[in-house]
Amino acid sequence: QVQLAESGGGSVQPGGSLRLACAASGNIFRVNVMGWYRQVLGKQREWLAFAGSYVSGGRINYADSVKGRFTISRDDVGNTVYLQMNDLKPEDTAVYFCNLKMSRRSDGTGGGDFWGQGTQVTVSS
Repeated sequence: QVQLAESGGGSVQPGGSLRLACAASGNIFRVNVMGWYRQVLGKQREWLAFAGSYVSGGRINYADSVKGRFTISRDDVGNTVYLQMNDLKPEDTAVYFCNLKMSRRSDGTGGGDFWGQGTQVTVSS
């Protein structure tokens, strides 16, 4: 089965930087999308960024709230996605989740929507 493991969270001052990583293991299809979300207690989970695998077209996109500050990148060989977070603000404080989406194969097997356990990011002055 597919598993995701986030790392790199921590506490920083406003304007600081963190680099998150998410390693996916298991039966990872070559065509997939990995992304990052975050969630504050009592709030809905918020989409931040996604990056398609190279064979899927390598598309990258960002939410307006992080555009220009966060950078998503991938290592498809290692099935790892990163989120470089710069110019962090207090409102960036949240639990950050890694996500993997894979389409079903032509025979109807496989595919799914997978989540990591999350890593805490705290930005405080």
